[in-house]
Amino acid sequence: MSAISISNSNNSRFVLTGFPGLEVHYLWISIPFSTIYAMVFLGNCMVLHVIRTEVSLHQPMFYFLAMLALTDLCMGLSTVHTVLGILWGFIREISLDSCIAQSYFIHGLSFMESSVLLAMAFDRYIAICNPLRYSSILTNDKIMKIGVTILCRSSLLIPPVIIRLKFLNYCRPHILSHSFCLHQDLLRIACSDIHFNSIYALALVISNLLLDAVLILISYIVILHTVLAIASQEERIKSLQTCLSHICAVLVFYIPIIGLTMVHRFGKHLSPLVHVLMGNIYILFPPMMNPIIYSIKTQQIRRRVQRLFSLKAS
Repeated sequence: MSAISISNSNNSRFVLTGFPGLEVHYLWISIPFSTIYAMVFLGNCMVLHVIRTEVSLHQPMFYFLAMLALTDLCMGLSTVHTVLGILWGFIREISLDSCIAQSYFIHGLSFMESSVLLAMAFDRYIAICNPLRYSSILTNDKIMKIGVTILCRSSLLIPPVIIRLKFLNYCRPHILSHSFCLHQDLLRIACSDIHFNSIYALALVISNLLLDAVLILISYIVILHTVLAIASQEERIKSLQTCLSHICAVLVFYIPIIGLTMVHRFGKHLSPLVHVLMGNIYILFPPMMNPIIYSIKTQQIRRRVQRLFSLKAS
């Protein structure tokens, strides 16, 4: 009997949800979404290109920014085929294997972005609280080790909970809440015992997203204490300005996650359209906004981007 149930679940196909009630307007809705994805790809590729080609930006802060841009680029690549596929009428359903793979990349990249933001907070902490030892602490070797740790932490902890999705029995209507696959969405339509997945997923969220948020908050409390001890007001403002881009990136990342979690937990009575909008904000808002934030707020990046466009114009 279990073999039959596994076979059935392996052959399952799931209906992706676009924008309920707005199907006749999909072509028009696809225009802003195509623009957003173009901004995600072009913006993050531009940041990576500027950091790679400008020798003066080969510093710890910008290495971490390159990790953030690469993570955002991969997040866009992991969802573009289903989001735009639905709006363009190419895709309506997704297989279980493809759904599991997509959920792995979405959740893994979310954990990766959280880890990169924590590493960037550590960078700002060292730069402001221990500036004389900054270059000796954050060497290229240390940055490479941090990068490998982030990659392992984000990719190796998730498989146990994701792989188990393949062996669950999905007997409820195979209709997903979003235009992409999320772990909690598949659990919602499963009829098998999901206690392991629920507990393990909660442990992952606590040990990754929540722990990172707490450590980032602690680092900024210490940074603020150090900055307020500086006698010169001009130096205080200058020190805080170096953190402004990172603070914006943290808010842009965590606010949509909190919003999506609240909608999933308490918004069962809300319109499906609200769930879809919150899901798309969670997926697209950070990758779209981060290149804009760093291009505007970080002087070194802004100057290089302006130079890049002036060269192309000439």
